[in-house]
Amino acid sequence: MAGAQAPGQPVRPAVAPPADVKPLAPTLKPSRPAGSAQLPNLWDPKRRPEKPTGDLGTIRFLTSGDFPPFNYLDSGGRLTGFNIDLARAICAELTAACTIQMRPFDDLVTAIGERRGDAIVAGLNIGADLRTKLETTDAYLTMPGRFVAPKGTALTTTPEGLELRWISVVSGSAHEAFVLDSFPKSRVVAYPNEAAARDALRDGTVDVHFGDAVGLSFWLLGEASHNCCEFRGAPYLESNYFGDGLRISVTKGNKRLKQAFDYALHRLSEDGTIAELYFRYFPLGYY
Repeated sequence: MAGAQAPGQPVRPAVAPPADVKPLAPTLKPSRPAGSAQLPNLWDPKRRPEKPTGDLGTIRFLTSGDFPPFNYLDSGGRLTGFNIDLARAICAELTAACTIQMRPFDDLVTAIGERRGDAIVAGLNIGADLRTKLETTDAYLTMPGRFVAPKGTALTTTPEGLELRWISVVSGSAHEAFVLDSFPKSRVVAYPNEAAARDALRDGTVDVHFGDAVGLSFWLLGEASHNCCEFRGAPYLESNYFGDGLRISVTKGNKRLKQAFDYALHRLSEDGTIAELYFRYFPLGYY
């Protein structure tokens, strides 16, 4: 995940696809890939956000253009991505007029604080200091950690199955901390960056790699992996290591807009829209 956060500054995990895997162009009817995992239900079934009443006016979404496949500029210079399509779907569900403005990522919190926008949809991680300025919706996606292992191996990614096995991680990452805490009898090798840690698995230096599932889903499809490997075991969703997931942020105290977004997100989950967007932009499901 992201490194240390400067006071008051937004951060987000770096999960952009490798250069050899291009974000998918939107399709009219995305389909679920054969054999891919289901999108987990992130919603509390006992919690039913109420439908907002009255006119919401024009909702001004703020995002950045440099976080593929969530929000980025396509080859024609058009703003697109999972978050962009999600914002549009929310507006349709709420029958609200909306705009989506692109700004530098580091300017998003300042812009919403100065009322130059109403909501941020950009993969923003909310630290303790930003919680005094912003509040967030329920999570619509999470950023789990996952193991990848060579194809054809019989390894099980449990503490017992990986006892005395070599695991590559990125030094100083949340994934390293999780493995050290949860797999105490494994042999952990920390590399300076994701590329080196993944290459160690591809080249047979280690038995498995543990890292960000989103980025790994693109690596597995890209040329750098040499088609060596596959996800192994279930995703790990522990929020104290891997964050609280992707959420829409609004200014502190804007309960009405937060309620409206939570209602729309729950509806879009129930009718399958979020799952369709997920498999559109993540051809190899990462859960």
